Amino acid sequence: MEFSVSSALERTLATLTPVLDIIEQRVDDAEVPGWCSARGWAGFLLELSDADLERCEAAGLAQAAESLKDLPASLAELATSVRGASSLPALDTIAVSQAHEDVRGVSQRKQLQLSALLGSLGSLVADARRIVDVGAGSGHFTRLSAQHFDREALGLERNPERVARAKKRVGTEFKATFAVVDALRDGLQLRADDLAIGLHACGELGDALVQAVAESGADLALVSCCLQKISAPRRQALSQRAAGFVLSKDILGLSNLTSQAIGVEASMVHNLRGREARYALRQLLRARGLDIAPNAELRGINRRRAQVGLGEIAARALEQRGLSPATPAEVAHHEAEASRHFHAIRRLSLPRNMLARVVELSVVLDRAAHLEENGYFVRVATLFERAVTPRNISLFASRDRDRLPGLRT
Repeated sequence: MEFSVSSALERTLATLTPVLDIIEQRVDDAEVPGWCSARGWAGFLLELSDADLERCEAAGLAQAAESLKDLPASLAELATSVRGASSLPALDTIAVSQAHEDVRGVSQRKQLQLSALLGSLGSLVADARRIVDVGAGSGHFTRLSAQHFDREALGLERNPERVARAKKRVGTEFKATFAVVDALRDGLQLRADDLAIGLHACGELGDALVQAVAESGADLALVSCCLQKISAPRRQALSQRAAGFVLSKDILGLSNLTSQAIGVEASMVHNLRGREARYALRQLLRARGLDIAPNAELRGINRRRAQVGLGEIAARALEQRGLSPATPAEVAHHEAEASRHFHAIRRLSLPRNMLARVVELSVVLDRAAHLEENGYFVRVATLFERAVTPRNISLFASRDRDRLPGLRT
């Protein structure tokens, strides 16, 4: 059966609307949240064995649910709904290999993303006079697409230093140019014969790109990312079909969570260690008399440092705030308390965490519906394997159905 944006958006909203209280209340401490106690899930979650917990964190509660004993009926029903709403087809793409010198300095993961995206664009590029790479960053895709398709490619990036570096890399042999443009401030001047690209266009940049495409008649290939990067406190739906469905920044940030045993940047073990250390740091700062909101404890500190442990990040966090260093006893106390409390936090977080992918899909499908309402044919499908990047949902759009990339059978 062909994937229907309208049906998929309806399933997604039907899944999320009854559980908005869950996604609106984070689990930041060991107290049972109201949504959990109201549904009678606390006993089951808190009694999960370590083995079951690890399976749920690696695969996601929705996937692990069918093998869990004594799962409450309402939680099982939600897990089934999440599985259905999260199901997507995959694109049938042929990876485009690049010469070593063309991708020097580009990470292996980024190379795989560039290769897959290039391999998906054949039919869309055929009638495009220009490729417009929005949020071009270091300009790798702009440069490689100009080279591979022998087509004019324009990279738009708001950071002048990145644009300067991209211009140096491209030389004069390819049809790639770059310009300093803040798409959110200056707008996007797209033409009907453009192919607009957004490879991991963050937050409201993705919305702006979709709206500019709908107004111009250009074709689109978009892989979104970091949906919480919006200037307003809440994201309003673009489509009529999702009208009134509003998500806050905090809820949009939930979409960045991914359940998998081997993380993109670090293993699940290291990620969990970092989360526990951050919790311990927040409690230490609160004990010092500071009012610290969740996620504010690492202000100005690279979050990966939390994986080293509390001692590392406590020294930096206290120094930044003009406070005396933590004593060994203080560090040991808060590490022990965090270990005890985090046992419960991990389990109580499972229902909310399993909704992350559905939150992400609600935004992608709303964008797709907006394009359909403006006369476009669209394709929503996974473009990369999750091991390459969990942010792998692609949105392709054209006013000519035959230009859309095919699906894997």
